[in-house]
Amino acid sequence: MSGEVFDQQLLFQDMDPRQCELVRPLFYACSLCAGTILFSQGEESDYLYLVLEGEVTVRYKPEDGPSLVVGHIRPGGVVGWSAALGTPVYGSEAVCDTDCHLLRIHNADLRRLYQNHPEIASLILERLASALTRRFQTTHTQVITLLRRGLSLAGKPGEGTNPHS
Repeated sequence: MSGEVFDQQLLFQDMDPRQCELVRPLFYACSLCAGTILFSQGEESDYLYLVLEGEVTVRYKPEDGPSLVVGHIRPGGVVGWSAALGTPVYGSEAVCDTDCHLLRIHNADLRRLYQNHPEIASLILERLASALTRRFQTTHTQVITLLRRGLSLAGKPGEGTNPHS
């Protein structure tokens, strides 16, 4: 991968050259067309993705309701957290809304980095945690809006859920 593309990413900024040499080969560039499904909910969580260009929509499908959009991931954002969290399957679906350029790292490579170079992995994990926190703040607002909408519909005859179910 081009060093310039790599170095421009917030996740890797301010790393010294030795750290970059260790981390850069673990990330692979990929280009995907609009409409491509990065991963499906329930699929084995293999990769963590960093969006370089384009937009990815993340959807969550609860067992008892319709699919919910929980995020629009834009350049600099990260998707596929299950791979980094050690969760065996993805808890949501991610779809490219536009043509996308991404970096991806396999969960095994991320674990190996953590085991062999914990100081570098900790730096990356701290930055990932910051990105995740920002995303959940946005998601929190969206969930509150959906809950309010659901409660307002539940009070209307013929809409919402059956109170006896």
